Amino acid sequence: MKNNNVHFDIILSPIVTEKSTNLNVLNKLTFKVSKNATKFNIKKSIEKLYKVEVIKINTILSKPKTKIVKGKLGKKTGYKKAIVTLKEGQTIDMTSGV
Repeated sequence: MKNNNVHFDIILSPIVTEKSTNLNVLNKLTFKVSKNATKFNIKKSIEKLYKVEVIKINTILSKPKTKIVKGKLGKKTGYKKAIVTLKEGQTIDMTSGV
């Protein structure tokens, strides 16, 4: 993983919701990641992109949901998210660019 583009392919975007911002107090951040990304790949990508030390990673696979819009059946795509625990005293500023 010498190329930064590989890291951007694994870490798709940060998830900024009320629940995920409450986790910031516990030094945890939430990211949307690629479906085929492993915990090891996620850890290395976060450490390279943001220059922080990752202690723990929890991954959650969100399943696709079926929705009815204007009488037609549709499907929302599922995604994978990772809750990343950082070393004490380290933070990532989500408001600035990488």
